[in-house]
Amino acid sequence: MPISAAYRPDPIFMRLGPDFADPVLPADFPQTILRFRNDRAAATVGLEGLSDAEWLNHFARFAPLPDNQPGPLAMRYHGHQFRSYNPDLGDGRGFLFAQLRETGSSSERGGRLLDLATKGSGQTPWSRAGDGRLTLKGGVREILAATMLETLGVPTSRAFSLVETGEDLQRGDEPSPTRSAVLTRLSHSHIRFGTFQRQAFAERPDLITVLVDHAVETYFPQVADEPDRPKALLEQVVAASARLCARWMAAGFVHGVLNTDNMVVTGESFDYGPWRFLPRNDPNFTAAYFDHSGLYSFGRQPETVFWNLQQLAGCLALVTDDAGLIAALNGFSDLYRDALRAAMLDRLGLKSRSPEADIALVQAAFTALASGGEALRWEPFFFDWFGGRASEARALAGPRAELYGQDAFLDLRRQFAAFETDRPERLDSPVFARSEPEEMLIDEVEALWAPIAQADDWSPLHAKLGCLEAARVAYALGH
Repeated sequence: MPISAAYRPDPIFMRLGPDFADPVLPADFPQTILRFRNDRAAATVGLEGLSDAEWLNHFARFAPLPDNQPGPLAMRYHGHQFRSYNPDLGDGRGFLFAQLRETGSSSERGGRLLDLATKGSGQTPWSRAGDGRLTLKGGVREILAATMLETLGVPTSRAFSLVETGEDLQRGDEPSPTRSAVLTRLSHSHIRFGTFQRQAFAERPDLITVLVDHAVETYFPQVADEPDRPKALLEQVVAASARLCARWMAAGFVHGVLNTDNMVVTGESFDYGPWRFLPRNDPNFTAAYFDHSGLYSFGRQPETVFWNLQQLAGCLALVTDDAGLIAALNGFSDLYRDALRAAMLDRLGLKSRSPEADIALVQAAFTALASGGEALRWEPFFFDWFGGRASEARALAGPRAELYGQDAFLDLRRQFAAFETDRPERLDSPVFARSEPEEMLIDEVEALWAPIAQADDWSPLHAKLGCLEAARVAYALGH
């Protein structure tokens, strides 16, 4: 098997035992047609050398990877769904397949611990009335969401593999029967807020302590020597979650289902269902058609993230004093504001000047976005002004030149003059010679799906992914 010498299996989670997961079997699919493999992501864990046949063996039939988990584990968790507690959750159509270390580290053990986990891999004890399957369209949508978010510098899981599985699925929210698939994603942890909630619900402080120790030692070893580990863990999770939320906001991304089981301790975005990107600045914009109250609207995402952190703190209160947890929670607002300032500067390609100057610029940017109304889409604004003053000629010669010449943009343009472009060589990319940026609005998502549904034509999707990769390299935002 041509697995790279950089492959570093490290199946840590299974050592926590049966209180945290259940061994399961993958579904036996009638077909396994490889539709997408992320070789760039595979190279980060030493798996890029697999042949397509070997890839299907591991990511369609889920034969164990060498020296890794002997079999899949359906993880146990609870969660608040639209702020109603649900004790019947858990991995209902997915499982943890393997854990391995990221390449590129000088450490013999390797870099960050990453998970390979699935969506649509069959029924588990937590499937309830579900069939444990994923629609092919749902898999395509997750690929697009994760790829766009990575392009825009948001900490995100990566779509690793998509295999069509040859089953006809019945769904109430899309034309049925519809095609089926199994997705594998590469993520930095699947330890959810809801993983802690399950043990709190069961009144098992001993298992909360086990989970705290696991999370600290695995993901936040820099605080392993802190005398109050639960408090130290919460501080790390608050900071990571604030940064994630700020990056969503700068990207104009609406997750859609910010339940406590959809947030992980490492502050990485994952599990994309009814997501949307903003067409234009609108704090009331929602992604999920069933979000009738706008609970998870774009502008309420910071409030929701904080509420979810409060639920995590409530679990940790079973194993430490409240005072430290409250102090950790109270840090969220400042951390979020600082993270949003940094995220907006990153998206505009500018170096920081001072907190005061940075805040004034960010406020001017949001004011300009709002003033553009229906005429100014979210993503073109950041594309046009990437590099600040260095891109002024480009912006004023582009398709939105008339808009940018209006009084509402004068303050922003004056402020750009005081900021230095960060890595100005990025503007030499051919990407910035185009008149329009890469976007991911719902109409385009549907347009990319249509040829797949109608003629099994995947070329528009792969062309879009190629364009997003060029944009990712050009922006070089990282996360």
